[in-house]
Amino acid sequence: MTQLANRVTAQDHSQGKTNAPWTLVEYGDYQCPSCGEAHPIVKQLQAHFGDQLRFVFRHYPLPMHPFAEHAAEAAEFASAHGKFWEMHDLLFSHQRDLRDAVLLKSAVTLRLSSDHLKHALAEGTYAPRVKSDIDSGDASGLEGTPTFYINGARHDGDYDFDTLVQAIESHTKLKSGL
Repeated sequence: MTQLANRVTAQDHSQGKTNAPWTLVEYGDYQCPSCGEAHPIVKQLQAHFGDQLRFVFRHYPLPMHPFAEHAAEAAEFASAHGKFWEMHDLLFSHQRDLRDAVLLKSAVTLRLSSDHLKHALAEGTYAPRVKSDIDSGDASGLEGTPTFYINGARHDGDYDFDTLVQAIESHTKLKSGL
């Protein structure tokens, strides 16, 4: 079983208690249709497990998706303003059209400066943060998205709700050094 190469840290985008018995890490791509399908399933898992599950999202924009990199950078821009999860959800809701114009409108929707986002995208301000996630995914042996890790162990099965519930519950409730 492949293990998560980089431990979850305070720099990760995380929802849920840090001491939750289960940590679900997703490497995702905002333009990936399979990630779009997984997004509501992750929400269901969070509702199902409540405080027992911590969810972590890491960027892994695939080269075949031309808008995924800028979408990840837009999420990081929003994060710098305390609105990562709001942008995260908006990006998945606009997944079929993630051109820069849509990213700029998403910033306005979140009451963020579209001019500042436009400048950040042009300058690649948040590209190093996205690259850091990509590098950690590469170190963990990622081959595509979405890729899930449960308490540090890669989940190689399906990612429908029932399969993920069973996979999460099969992991011991002890923290595995995350």
